[in-house]
Order: sequence, then structure tokens, then C-alpha cells
Amino acid sequence: MRCCLFALALMASLPTTISAEEINEARAKFNYQMFCQGCHTPDGAGANHVPPLKNLVGRFLVTEPGREYLVRVPGSSTSKLNDEQLAEVLNWIIENFAGVSLPDSGYERFTASEIRPLRQQPLEEIEQYRLELLSLAGQTNRKE
Repeated sequence: MRCCLFALALMASLPTTISAEEINEARAKFNYQMFCQGCHTPDGAGANHVPPLKNLVGRFLVTEPGREYLVRVPGSSTSKLNDEQLAEVLNWIIENFAGVSLPDSGYERFTASEIRPLRQQPLEEIEQYRLELLSLAGQTNRKE
């Protein structure tokens, strides 16, 4: 109970306006811990049948469908986070876990206006689609 009250107090003290240019590290990390790390683990390595984020998430940024995938997966699209918070936590995940998978050209940060319409198109079957996207990303990387 004390932990929950502390978490609520912490969230209330954090700024609520989020822009694509900045990431509030404390808020983004808190949201990752509350909504993502239960399955993706604290270090982004993934658990059981949950894919890792660590050194992999950046590969999705190579193609537009891959980028959209990060928003459309059920954990993102149905999250209780609002569009701004989801954009911020996705950007935080990329900056903290992409590692060697981050494209050499970097990436354009997610924005709430980009997130909003994509959440309306959640993916239902994700495993095969993820494999296809990663294959496509590998082909794209080879062309560069």
C-alpha cells in the first residue's frame, strides 16, 4: 500500500506536458517499470516468450511498418498510458535499449500525433508479423 501511495505521489509531482524534443527520464522510466518491464524485464532482455527490446528494438525503426509496429502491438496500443506518455516511453525505450540495433542515421522520435491514429489499428497476430518486419529490416540494412 505504501508503495502505491508513493508511486501516485511521484507521478503527481512530475510535469504533465510532454514534447517530442524532451524525455523526462524519471517519468519515462517509471512508466516503463509500471507498464512494460513486467514482461520485457528491467534491462529489456525479455522473458519467456516475450521478445527482447535490448539491442533489437532499433531494427524496427528502419521501415515505416516496423516503426508503426512498435505502437500497434497490444502492449502499446491498449496501454493505459495516454498518447504523449506512450510516445515518451517508446522514445525512452529506444534510447535506453536499442544499443547496436539503432540505425546509423538515428531515428525520429515518436510524437503523440503520430501515436494517436496508430493505436486505433492494434495488431492481433504479432509473432509472424514481427518476424516478417525483422526480415525486411535486415534486407533494408543490407542495401545501405
